Amino acid sequence: MLGVPRNATEKEIKQAFRRLARKYHPDVNPGDPEAEARFKEINEAYEVLSDPEKRAKYDRLGADWQRWQRMGGRPEDFDWSRWTTGAGPGGQRVYVRYGTPEDLEDLFGGSSPFSDFFAQIFGGMGAGRGFEFRPRPRRGRDLEHEVEITLEEAYRGTTRLLTKDGRRLEVKIPPGVKTGSKVRIAGEGEAGVAGGQAGDLYLRIKVLPHPRFERRGDDLYTEVPVDLYTAILGGEVRVPTLNGSVILTIPPETQNGRVFRLRGKGMPRLNRPHERGDLYATVQVRLPQGLSPRERQLFEELARLRR
Repeated sequence: MLGVPRNATEKEIKQAFRRLARKYHPDVNPGDPEAEARFKEINEAYEVLSDPEKRAKYDRLGADWQRWQRMGGRPEDFDWSRWTTGAGPGGQRVYVRYGTPEDLEDLFGGSSPFSDFFAQIFGGMGAGRGFEFRPRPRRGRDLEHEVEITLEEAYRGTTRLLTKDGRRLEVKIPPGVKTGSKVRIAGEGEAGVAGGQAGDLYLRIKVLPHPRFERRGDDLYTEVPVDLYTAILGGEVRVPTLNGSVILTIPPETQNGRVFRLRGKGMPRLNRPHERGDLYATVQVRLPQGLSPRERQLFEELARLRR
């Protein structure tokens, strides 16, 4: 493909690659699909020949290793004793049967990055020859899909309707999920290989921010406005939760920023919905505005008494 001998040096390979790459570059041959295909083949050949490890494997095992590898076999599993021949309609065909089939993964990582011409780069097997293999069943890959839900949905649990391959799937999201939680849908991932089991589909949960509550684990945090008079004299205020409001007793002389813990008013625990976190309510004392002359007079009298 690069027009260099088998024992060519790295420098000779690079020079040959650059010469041919310039000749067949798409910018030099605009609109010429044959030149474009040739340019791709040259790049693929150079990728192998310029890599010492890949080239060493070829030098050690020969061109047949190149075909074996492209079909998915591992170099260490190549067994010359397993070669057999058999007559076919178009002449002789050569078959390789795998004693213990591997996953047929390309040795260079993932599926083969090379095009079909590549078996002929170093002198292939020739026309009328091929491989016969029996891939073992392999499980399909798992897939992930992000789903956004509200804090209320995370509190009560919810459902989502998905469409996959023309089918509608109703997926239940349990109470207590948090950002990063995953809901598994068995068998709805990538299809398996050679009759292998399909992978799973995972819904990756993202809980949207809430305007009133901050979530930390299974606990919730919120702020509760309390007027000055209730903070000084004591009283009751309503505290919102994700399941209605509750009454909180404010003791006299409650300071601004005081935190009250409401047990069991937080989020349900995932897979243990009858257990719940707590709600922490922080008091925010609100000062009165727009005082009347009489109110101002009373505050001044109070100030004199306190001094």
